[in-house]
Amino acid sequence: MISITVTALVFGVIFLAELPDKTALAGLVLGTRYRASYVFAGVAAAFLLHVVLAVAAGSVLTLLPQQIVHALTGVLFLGGAAVLLLKKDEEDEEIRKPADQSFWKVAGTGFMLILVAEFGDLTQIMTANLAARYDDPLSVGLGAVLGLWAVAGLGIVGGKALMKKVPLRLITQIAAVLMLALGVLSLWEAIAG
Repeated sequence: MISITVTALVFGVIFLAELPDKTALAGLVLGTRYRASYVFAGVAAAFLLHVVLAVAAGSVLTLLPQQIVHALTGVLFLGGAAVLLLKKDEEDEEIRKPADQSFWKVAGTGFMLILVAEFGDLTQIMTANLAARYDDPLSVGLGAVLGLWAVAGLGIVGGKALMKKVPLRLITQIAAVLMLALGVLSLWEAIAG
């Protein structure tokens, strides 16, 4: 059974953490060069693979004693908050244009870009943390993949318009505060438990 609360929480945390990431910018660049639906298909498939791997890793962590899991996820959340607060704005990276615009070439370019760029990324680590914290792989996986797909879709369709309305720094700070709160809560549970 899917927990709407866990799914919504994970969606919000992952969405906010991924918005200021280079992936939204890469999706925007790809979306301006190629057919948006082809780009999204490749990007969505890569994110799905990343979430499955992260949830599997997080599920393995649930085999540890709860105090250790809470302490580990607390430290990782605090580290994630620090990374968000301390990271510099990322520049557009050059993306190679495939010779033809067929579905498989464009989707493959999007898939490979995300597969490589996002491996071991903050949101993948956060997804593993959340899977360990809530011991609800389906809800966490659904929330994470929907959050990542939403950012990718926004990036592909209209990332620049969003960034003109909402400052990137504010989005980053909100995500960092959420991770900080989750980190403190996890550490408190480790100590109190």
